[in-house]
Amino acid sequence: MFDPFLVELNKGIQDHGGYAVDIPSGLAKCSSTKGNALITSWLWKVSGFRRWRVTRLEAGEKLQVLNSVAYPEYSNDHPLLGIDLLWFGKTGKLVAVLDFQPLVQDADYLDRHFQGLKSVHSRFSEFCGDKKMHSFDPNKYFSPWMLFFRGEEQQAIESLPFAFSEFLSCYWSLHELSCQSPSNVSEEEVKRLQIDYDIYSAQRDPAHGLFKSYFGKVWTDRFLTEFLFPESFRKNDLTF
Repeated sequence: MFDPFLVELNKGIQDHGGYAVDIPSGLAKCSSTKGNALITSWLWKVSGFRRWRVTRLEAGEKLQVLNSVAYPEYSNDHPLLGIDLLWFGKTGKLVAVLDFQPLVQDADYLDRHFQGLKSVHSRFSEFCGDKKMHSFDPNKYFSPWMLFFRGEEQQAIESLPFAFSEFLSCYWSLHELSCQSPSNVSEEEVKRLQIDYDIYSAQRDPAHGLFKSYFGKVWTDRFLTEFLFPESFRKNDLTF
């Protein structure tokens, strides 16, 4: 279901000079023990970004997932890119979360980096719904203009492709502009906040339980700490 979005995302990365780099052994692809699911991941090196990861989970009529997070270089304080697209076959429900994930929530930071996303948010009213989250605090590492949608499968064909394209275009524009201006947050602080993001996310990400049900605890634990959130083990590097 999400292959067109995956193709658009990966093409955009490559159009900006991105190239694939190695993923820890055994984590690039994994089939479930029952053979009913396949997870495939890519790790990209892109100018101006420390790492950019992409993951696709294909479980046929049961589940479809596309997830991606982009981490800017520590020298740039602009937000992380966060993409989560999920379709649950039993209920036919679609969940879409697209956001520029802010490192801090102060007014100056939001004003500098979120004018574009504000505009996209205002044009897609169906993505401005209830943002209640069971696992995460919407006020920590999420923006007030997150595109959030719970609905039917039909939206993946109708409005989501347009919102997704504008969202990606807006993020590339933000990145290009931010590279031309000095960051207001120090490089040391950006590093601390990105490490904290990984620690926070690894502790709360509901995908851990989902992946474990398909691929087992041993593989999933490695996937979480070595690929999804590799900075999550660096607690000693944080100074508060």
